[in-house]
Amino acid sequence: MAGQRQPTDLVIMKGRKHLTKAEIEERKNAEVSAPCDKVKPPAFLTPGQKKNFRKLSKDLLEIGLMANVDCDALARLIVSQEQYIEVTKEIQEMPLMYEIPAYKNIKDPNTGKTEQTQVGMKKIVNEEREKLMVIQDRCLKQCRQGAADFGMTVSSRCRLVVPKKNDTKPENKFKKYAGG
Repeated sequence: MAGQRQPTDLVIMKGRKHLTKAEIEERKNAEVSAPCDKVKPPAFLTPGQKKNFRKLSKDLLEIGLMANVDCDALARLIVSQEQYIEVTKEIQEMPLMYEIPAYKNIKDPNTGKTEQTQVGMKKIVNEEREKLMVIQDRCLKQCRQGAADFGMTVSSRCRLVVPKKNDTKPENKFKKYAGG
């Protein structure tokens, strides 16, 4: 099964596959390259989010990982990060559990009536916090996927490593037999 198609420049740098000049030209003409001259924050972002967008887009443009068509994807990443932070702050302010009175039905031997009597306290999980944690998990997944798309996670950066072209030629192994 074939692997994911790689850019022509990367294939050439790796040096594992011989391509003729015609093949190189044909592959380069077939590759899609999006322009990156109009990277602007979308209008739906708040001023603070736009500032964050400009900062991240500048870094992504420097390493060649962003184009004009990626503006909305980066904006969604920024929105999901902000939502994650907001939900996380709410969760931190809520207790995980709280206590409520525990009752037990006791039958009065004199009257024969059953009465509810408090026998202590019991802890139960805070349902509101539990709901917020589900939302937090969704936001985290959105953040992680968006960050991976832009190479902002360790594993995604490892896949983006481009080998450096070696300018030095290998030493001639027969040089020692040459006179001189």
